[in-house]
Amino acid sequence: PDPHTSGNGKLSVLAGWGSVTTRGGSETAAHDYLAALFKHVAVADEGARGAATSFAVQKIGDVHLTWENEAIREVAAAPNELQIVYPPVSVKAEPAVAWVDANVAGKKTEAYAKAYLNYLFTDPAQEVIAQYGYRSINPQIQAKYRAQLPDISLFPVSAIAKDWDDAAEKFFGDNGIIDTIHIPAQRTVVGS
Repeated sequence: PDPHTSGNGKLSVLAGWGSVTTRGGSETAAHDYLAALFKHVAVADEGARGAATSFAVQKIGDVHLTWENEAIREVAAAPNELQIVYPPVSVKAEPAVAWVDANVAGKKTEAYAKAYLNYLFTDPAQEVIAQYGYRSINPQIQAKYRAQLPDISLFPVSAIAKDWDDAAEKFFGDNGIIDTIHIPAQRTVVGS
């Protein structure tokens, strides 16, 4: 996915960069790795859904960098055509969650939102999360799904930047690292 327009594309850049620097490589080596990686891009699509369609349905490209849960679904849809290859190291992506106090049909929703947010961290919710291809924060539940989600070394964003805001600026801000790497121009892909 295109790192200019896609969160998945951004995570792919951060994972690629960190796969070099967190294992002792220099920032120059990380830059060279990303430049080489993007030379092999068949289609820089708008967002993860476009990239998944190009890869899995239209069969464009040899590798699709994506979230594990999406890869699991793609392989399930084409088990004899696709396989998941796990890298030895990747970025630890932790989507943010929050609640919003709203008034819906005359009822305050903050208590419901907080209850749902708290539920996400319970064992029953973590079980469902793991069943759908996301890594559980509970080590015992995660261990049950090791065949589907094998152990890999996950580095925090703080291994390559101060924090998420710094990473956004350093890699994707004006004159950020991604601007110094040639990304193939987007093109329209027409299915057969």
